[in-house]
Amino acid sequence: MRSLLRFAVAGTVTVCALGAGAVIPPPSQAAPARAAAGPTGVVAAAGELINAASGQRLWGREPNVALPIASITKLMTALVVLSEGHLNRDITVTQAAETYAEENDAGSADLVPGDVLTTREMLEALLLPSGADAAYLLAHAYGPWRAFVRKMNRLAVRLGLKQTHFANFDGLPWPTEYSTYSTARDVIILGKAAMQHALLRQIVSQQVFRLAATSQHHAYRWVNKNLLLHRYRGAVGIKTGFTLAAGYCLLFEARRGAKELMGVVLDSTNTNYYLRFTVAARLLNWGFRQLR
Repeated sequence: MRSLLRFAVAGTVTVCALGAGAVIPPPSQAAPARAAAGPTGVVAAAGELINAASGQRLWGREPNVALPIASITKLMTALVVLSEGHLNRDITVTQAAETYAEENDAGSADLVPGDVLTTREMLEALLLPSGADAAYLLAHAYGPWRAFVRKMNRLAVRLGLKQTHFANFDGLPWPTEYSTYSTARDVIILGKAAMQHALLRQIVSQQVFRLAATSQHHAYRWVNKNLLLHRYRGAVGIKTGFTLAAGYCLLFEARRGAKELMGVVLDSTNTNYYLRFTVAARLLNWGFRQLR
């Protein structure tokens, strides 16, 4: 599944002299222009790269194959919360949220039971360290959680995500490994919807977020799991994901001057944490060359 695509390259053109009375073929019969070679070294079961400004698709692999998307799911969780509003609402961290993250061996924002954070602060905990504890708390605060997941699926329909289904609020493999799924093409649509929100765009662009201690809560320091922000010039977001079923996934966006690209790789192995970032950089380098 993860084997590299091989792209056919048009053969060389032989130039010969035209003899007397030779017939020059009309333009419609002329040989087609040579297509640009595709990116190399792209290890992923599925993926897509687009010009974020125009929507033009520059590259794709199995873009309509449904796969688990792990914590990329949390973008939809954030979109539902934003649609509900009340970002200054207080949410109390519960022991149940901490237990949920621990029992599922999930990414955590290490929220302390008894602390009170606003929804706005909880979104930082959701998207930077990819906190399953934060996802749990948001889904219950704006739920109950089953109702919250129904909201996620209704919003997916409104956004035109035709091959996407959410079974939970964080992309973890329950009730089954493939019960939450999407496609590379749908994930791009989800990413574009998320990046249209100024707040989400600002959150996912941060390398680190620090929350000072108050009488309401402890101090927190959340590091963005998207290493592309630390290593690729022009990177502006947006979300990582991983489960054993989904493999390492990355939805990413980068800007160079007036040019902006968005891409996704799904299941870029489930053994190499860093490879998805290398693959994303290769896709971005190739894509910016095409735009140039």
